[in-house]
Amino acid sequence: MIYKFLIGSEESANFRLEIAIDSEDTFARLRNAILDAAGYDKETADSFIICDEDWNKEKEVTYYDMDSDSDEDIWIMEDTKLDELVEDEGQKFKFVFDYMTDRYFFMKLKEIITGKTLRDPLCERKEGRPPKESIEPDFNLAPIKVETPPIEEIGEEFYGDNEFDDDEISDFSQLSDEDM
Repeated sequence: MIYKFLIGSEESANFRLEIAIDSEDTFARLRNAILDAAGYDKETADSFIICDEDWNKEKEVTYYDMDSDSDEDIWIMEDTKLDELVEDEGQKFKFVFDYMTDRYFFMKLKEIITGKTLRDPLCERKEGRPPKESIEPDFNLAPIKVETPPIEEIGEEFYGDNEFDDDEISDFSQLSDEDM
C-alpha cells in the first residue's frame, strides 16, 4: 500500500507538501522525506504526534528515546512502521520540527492506494516556502515592577512570632522516602 500525506504550516500559508510513501516504510523515512523537501537539517530532535479529529495528541513517535518515565508507550521512528499507527484516510498528525519553540507542520493522510508499493518516499508536490527552520525563543520579557513598602511599614505581623518553638518542627528522621 502507498500512503499519501498532505503537509502544511500555519506559519507559511502558501507552503504545501505532498509525500507518497510505502505503508511498510518507517516513520524515520517519512521524517527524512519531509525534512529533505523542506530543506531542513536532519540533526535535530523531532517527533510525529498522532492526533484525534480535534488535533489533540493521542500518541507520539520520537526520533530517539527521550528516556521518559511516563506510562505511555514509547514509539521510536526507526523501529516503527507507518502501518502500525496509520489507519484511515483523513487521519491527522503533527510533525514537530522545532521543540524549543513548539513549531510543527500539520499533516493529514490524504489517500491510501492499495495494491501498489513504493521503494523510496517521494515528494510529489511542493508549493511555496517552508517556514524558517528555527527561530530564537523570545527571552526578552519586560521586567515586572513590584511595589513593596519599606521594611518599617511591613511590621512584625508579616514575619510572625519572634519566638521559636522546637515542638512545632517534625522529626524528619522518622519520615520514609515516600513521604519525602
